[in-house]
Amino acid sequence: MMLKVAVKTDDEAAKKEQKKLRYVQKHRPIFKILEKIKLWPSRSGVLHGIKTIEKDGNYMILETHCHEVIKVRISKNGRAARWLRNKWAERACARCRIPLWKISKYANTLFK
Repeated sequence: MMLKVAVKTDDEAAKKEQKKLRYVQKHRPIFKILEKIKLWPSRSGVLHGIKTIEKDGNYMILETHCHEVIKVRISKNGRAARWLRNKWAERACARCRIPLWKISKYANTLFK
């Protein structure tokens, strides 16, 4: 008697992971969204990976993996929040070295 065992290959696991949709509430303060996804869209259209986030009153201080320090006002309707929700960032930062799984996870996230 032979048993058939279903073995998942890496390709099948990657496809399943790619199809899995994640939902994030649309109008949340940017601080909560950034804590969750750890990505920052710059004004030039580059997506940076966030190393640390600190809250400083109505501002937050971000440090990216490429050692940039950014002080940003916390808001729901700011440029960065809109860019994250609408996925307007064109490319990932080469110096931050954002892994592909994180970019694909962000691409499959829906803001509703």
